[in-house]
Amino acid sequence: MPILSARNLTKIYGGKHIALSGLDLDVEPGVVLGLLGPNGAGKTTALKQLMGLHVPTAGYCEVFGKRVTPNAADIRRRIGFLPTNPRFPPGMTPITYLDFMGKLSGLPRQTRTARLAGLIRAVDLLSASSQKIKGFSTGMLTRLGIAASLMNAPELLIWDEPTAGLDPEGRRHTIDLIRDLRKDKTVILSSHILSDIEAVCSHVAVLHEGQMIFYGTMQDLKLRLQCDTVVLELDADEAALQALAETVGVEPTVTKCEVDGCRVTVTFCADGVFAESVAAILHQVAANNIKLIAIKCASDQTEDAFFELLKEDEGRGFTRSY
Repeated sequence: MPILSARNLTKIYGGKHIALSGLDLDVEPGVVLGLLGPNGAGKTTALKQLMGLHVPTAGYCEVFGKRVTPNAADIRRRIGFLPTNPRFPPGMTPITYLDFMGKLSGLPRQTRTARLAGLIRAVDLLSASSQKIKGFSTGMLTRLGIAASLMNAPELLIWDEPTAGLDPEGRRHTIDLIRDLRKDKTVILSSHILSDIEAVCSHVAVLHEGQMIFYGTMQDLKLRLQCDTVVLELDADEAALQALAETVGVEPTVTKCEVDGCRVTVTFCADGVFAESVAAILHQVAANNIKLIAIKCASDQTEDAFFELLKEDEGRGFTRSY
């Protein structure tokens, strides 16, 4: 039985602005689902609808077999929610805030103390645990929000852009935390960063202009995109491009690298992580002081291989707003 089901979930603002259109979704226990899409795709609206924070214009959502409504506090107590740009009482510290959240969840003092201590370490806020929240950076607030969402030991996590505002180390730390949590929790998270989704998610739902245009496993998405080969258009002489090709050709994820004029075509092995493989190639381009003019999938079906390839319509005659 799915832990979460949505049917025809739709949100229209002002009678004409479609933020979400006809979302159908089943999430099984143990799945890590990534909502992937550019900014303005409807990811935040979708998550708020799944949480029951907004009344849908049409459709419904069920979590743990029960219909979600704005009054479904019993359901939300079993969910750990991280909003975009979480806000906190500025005069509190991470310790006092997490303890307060534990009290709201009905946790006994001993349990609260042990849990908040572990979570503060898990999100790397130990050195700031006694500092007032008002001085925290965006990344620190996000990490505190992650800790707060875990205080009630939820069965389901719904996180909106959990890596937003984090520096590279913070992003890596959060990705590692999600990998650890997925062992015994169901996770739904949103991101516009493909590499983050690719790193932790078993399933992906691609949103574009308020509509879900793809749902399946991460491997299904890769097969749909058929984008294991990229073409780099570069500004350099032939000798420099040949030298680059020789360097790129020995990368462990590269199976073939060919030069044709100002273009270098790179083919990756099927079991590699596509985003990381491309990043490694771009690093080599920069290291050789070569100017990158353009990069695209060899299929050349679209400039935006991850979203426009899957686009099926432009919105059924309505103006969209997010």
